[in-house]
Amino acid sequence: MSACVKVAVTGAAGQIGYALLPRLASGEVFGPDVRVSLHLLEITPALKALDGVIMELQDCAFPLLDEVVATDQVERAFDGVNWALLVGSKPRGKGMERKDLIRDNGPIFIGQGRALARAAADVRVLVVGNPANTNCLIALHHAGQAGVPGDRFAAMTRLDENRAKAALAAKAGVQVGQVKRTTIWGNHSATQHPDAENARIDGRPAAAVIADPEWLRGEFVQAVQQRGAAVIAARGLSSAASAANAALDHVRSLLRPTPADDWFSAGVASNGSYGVDPGVVFSYPLRTVAGQAGPQVVDGLELSDWARARLAATLAELQEERAVVADLLD
Repeated sequence: MSACVKVAVTGAAGQIGYALLPRLASGEVFGPDVRVSLHLLEITPALKALDGVIMELQDCAFPLLDEVVATDQVERAFDGVNWALLVGSKPRGKGMERKDLIRDNGPIFIGQGRALARAAADVRVLVVGNPANTNCLIALHHAGQAGVPGDRFAAMTRLDENRAKAALAAKAGVQVGQVKRTTIWGNHSATQHPDAENARIDGRPAAAVIADPEWLRGEFVQAVQQRGAAVIAARGLSSAASAANAALDHVRSLLRPTPADDWFSAGVASNGSYGVDPGVVFSYPLRTVAGQAGPQVVDGLELSDWARARLAATLAELQEERAVVADLLD
């Protein structure tokens, strides 16, 4: 076991980190022959809680856990890492508008983007902390100024994709593994567009299996868009285990080529595909292709006028968010 992968996790003492770290340390993501070094970043007041999380990791006696670095210094956390899972962000407070949340999180992701450029020569970055798309835009911009390619960055919409797959599977009465090519377009917000038009269930178009167009354009879309709020209403806390699981799904999707009959969703810097402004971090259908540095957008999908209108709406929101942080992109 000569191979060792270094993984940074920010907000590591939080709920998502608590669900994420044992699975990273167990070897389920990178394989049984790869040691894992965890670099855990927290704000100073949370370091004591992080100590407790580390105690639990130690008590699990994971054979593949090489070392754990705990710090409140971003440069140390990102030093030499291969993967950076940016989970930590300021949560939305009561009465706070989305634009205020975006402005408050901006400086965090400026600093993390710059630190990644200084400390990590070869890194893949997944932004989980919300608002994920615009946080990712800020981080990749500032890392890019130091030469880090933009295709190393992604914003997580895999949780939304997983929710969409589960909803389609339940409606069709099939196992979730039979649902493929499920896309989340646009922003990780209530404007996102979960696409059933191009989804496949057991190899057939979803609309052919679920002969209920009103459900596919109504309840299905709304259920995926509002699922996070539904979890909070039921649990009293935001999604944690499912968000951690989605982050690991995303990492696995980048580690090996995507099967020809499927794709996955993530927010990446647009290359202009589907009429999206170049540079906007927009969730697309993606494939990992052997020999290609970053995931490739699946082009040429057919979209109805109804779906195109929904893509335009989520793009407009992302354009508005970019305008809010325009001065942070200097």
